[in-house]
Amino acid sequence: MNTFRGATLPAYQRIAASLRDRITSGALAPGEQLPTEQELSEEFGVARQTVRNGLGALVAEGLVVSRRPHGHFVRQLEHMVYRPQAESRPQPATPEMDRYCQQITAEGRVPSQTIEVSLIKAPAEIAKRLELAEGELVVARRRVRFINGEPVNTNDSHFPLDIVRDSEIMSPADIAQGTNQYLADLGHPQARAIDEYFIRMPTPDEAQRLSLGAGTPVALHYVTGYTQDGRPVRCTSNVLPGDRHVIVYERAWE
Repeated sequence: MNTFRGATLPAYQRIAASLRDRITSGALAPGEQLPTEQELSEEFGVARQTVRNGLGALVAEGLVVSRRPHGHFVRQLEHMVYRPQAESRPQPATPEMDRYCQQITAEGRVPSQTIEVSLIKAPAEIAKRLELAEGELVVARRRVRFINGEPVNTNDSHFPLDIVRDSEIMSPADIAQGTNQYLADLGHPQARAIDEYFIRMPTPDEAQRLSLGAGTPVALHYVTGYTQDGRPVRCTSNVLPGDRHVIVYERAWE
C-alpha cells in the first residue's frame, strides 16, 4: 500500500486526495481514464466499495465523470467567459450568429441551444421584479445553452403577457434582432436595467437541466429591464454553474 500526505484521513478520502493531486498536477490529464476500481483497490489495499466512495467524492467535486461501463475519466473543463455587459450590445446581423454563438465559435468550440416558450403563472421572484401579482400570466422563453454538447447555462426570459401577446416572442425560435430590440420595436424600449447576483446551490430543476453533479454551486443572475417611465418589461434569470464559468466585467474609467 502506498503512503502519502493525509494518511490519518479515512481510506476513501485518502484515495480521493491522491487522485486529486494527480489531476491538479497534470499527471492525469483532462479526458484521461483513471485506473480501474480493481487497480485502485489493489494499490490502496482497500475494498472496492471504499474505492467507489473515493471516486464518488471526486465526481461530486466535478473533477471526474463516470462513463459506465467504461470507467471514470478526468473531466475536461472548458470555461465559458460570461460577460454581463454584452447584454446591451447590438445583436449580430444573422440569427445563426447571436451573441452567444459568436463568442463560442470565435473560441473554436461548437455552440448550440434549445428554446422553449410557454405561458406560465409568474413565480414569486419574477412577479416581484416585473411588479405583477403573483400567479399573473407571463410569457417565458427558456433556453439551455451548450458548448460541444455539454450544457453550460440556462437563460430564461419573462415578459408581461399584455405587451408581447401574439408577437414573435411567443414563438420558440431565435429572434434575429434579439428580444431587447424586438421589445423596442413593439414600443417598449428599455432605458436601464438592474443586475442582481445570488450564489447558492441549484434547485432540482436546475440540476436536471444542466446535468449538474452533486456539490456544484451556481450563480443566479437576474436582469430586470425598465422603460424610460420606469415600467419593468423583461426579467431574465441566468443560471451559471460554478465549475463552468468565469464572470468578466468591463468598465470604463470616467
